[in-house]
Parts: sequence; structure tokens; C-alpha cells
Amino acid sequence: MGICDTKMTHSHLLSPQEGFLGARAATGAEYPLVRVIPFGMEATVSYGAGTAKGPGAMIAASHELSIFDDELWDVPSRYFRVQTLREPVIATNAETALDQLATLTGAALEDGAFPFTFGGEHAITPGALRPFVERWPDIAILHFDAHADLRDGYDGDHFSHAAALRRCLDNPDVSLVSIGIRNISAEEIPFYEANRHRIHIHWAKDKAQWNLDEIIKPLKGKKVYVTFDVDGFDASAMPATGTPEPGGFLWGDVLPILRRAAEVSQWVGADINELAPADGLHACDRLAAKLAYKILAYRF
Repeated sequence: MGICDTKMTHSHLLSPQEGFLGARAATGAEYPLVRVIPFGMEATVSYGAGTAKGPGAMIAASHELSIFDDELWDVPSRYFRVQTLREPVIATNAETALDQLATLTGAALEDGAFPFTFGGEHAITPGALRPFVERWPDIAILHFDAHADLRDGYDGDHFSHAAALRRCLDNPDVSLVSIGIRNISAEEIPFYEANRHRIHIHWAKDKAQWNLDEIIKPLKGKKVYVTFDVDGFDASAMPATGTPEPGGFLWGDVLPILRRAAEVSQWVGADINELAPADGLHACDRLAAKLAYKILAYRF
């Protein structure tokens, strides 16, 4: 698929058997459509590498997931259809790649689909988000991460993964709820302090005192985009990422937040990023794939 090619044909799609969940979702046109966009951009990583292989690992792991959800006591995939794009040839220049991804998510929105991008590094999010902001300028972002990502660039790169949320917040009406942050630099503090009215950070160090009602309050009644950097998980649960960090959340910490957020807001799109598959750590691929399925379960 070219950068400006928005016309969807079967040649752009994986077969249902090859795609996310492996042909185990609904098929009727009356069901809402999820379009999975594999986009293994890896242009600005600053520590560990390997995120280019993240989307393929998530899709492969999804074929082995149990699709019955014991929390919801149902099979969530019977409530939505899935299309999975073939991963495009991704531009090597970060800014051009983000334009490319914006074209793909915009085309999904035009087709009435729920765009779900599998990254790649976290630098993908401003590109993925762009068509949403054009439709809903006051969209809220629900952000899970170890890092605030509020730098105004890093190592001379304006579109660095370390600036992912800052680039999203270049849009003045966008708001942000960040969960699990345990790394913020001194240079990010002035921007955070000046934007406390639209940036709500829930620090990992305070996890025992997190108040679910306070976390979801800024999301109520809003259109919401979910971005999930897997390094938000504790390094013991997610070592297969470029910057694994101690002190993060575990699976059971995340689910209540996602579920309540889905109940009070309208999720319009999502991404999962920063999975860097590694030999012997296939559990991490499975965790990321199950997270994607859980996000869709709560949404649909």
C-alpha cells in the first residue's frame, strides 16, 4: 500500500486465517469492523531494538489465544469483524512514516472501522492519532506507559518515541490521562506543569493509592484513543521491550482501568507498541496479543 493509497482491496489484506485472531471473529456485515494495522516502525529507538517485529509476533500469538473470556463469560470476538492489513513497506524517515500511518488510520475511519495499530515504537502514535484529531479536536488519550514521553524531541529527533505524547499534545484541545509513569525528565516538567489542566498523570509509585473514579473522571463522555506502551508493565512481566522498567503494573492492575474507561467513554481507536520479541520470551508476545483482544472485548 502506497503512502497515498487509501482504496482498500483484498490484495491489501491478510486472509482471515493469517490475520489477527485467525478467522475466529464474526463475519456478517452487520457487525462492527476492526481494522488491524501492523506498522513496525523502528526509526528512533534509543536503547533496545526489535520493535519492527512486534506486529507480526502479536498476530502470530493471537492464533493461539483462547477466545472465551472468563471475566465477561462470553466470546467477545463474536461481536466484531476483523480485517488485518498486510504490513506496508514503511518509510525510513520518521515524519514520512507517520504521514503514511495517518493515511492508513484515516482510511479505516472513512470505512467505518475501528483502527487498531500494532507497532512498532511509540513514535507511531502521533501519526495514528492525526485523523482522529481532525474529526474530534477534543479527543482524550488514555495512555499506559513507563515513560511520560513529553520531551520536545530527543537526540535531535522531533518525532522521537520519547516525544510521542508531546507531539499528540501539539494539538491544543487534546487531553491526556497517563497511567503507570515512573520516568520523567527534568526537561519535561515545565511542559507538564503548564498543562496540568489537560495532562493527568497517575504515577506508578502511587499505585496502591490509585482511585479508579479519579482516573476515569477526565474521560467521561469523551471520544477516547487508547495507546498502550507495553513497557508500562513491570519488567518481570514484560522484559521483551526496548526499555523494560521495574516498578510497573501487572495484568490485574490494568484490566479494571480499561473496563471502567470503556464504560464511561467511547473508544474510537487504539494502538499497542514497543513489543520487541525475543527468543525464549514468547509469553510476552502472547501478553501483547491478549491485551489487544481484551481492549476489543471491552470496546465491543
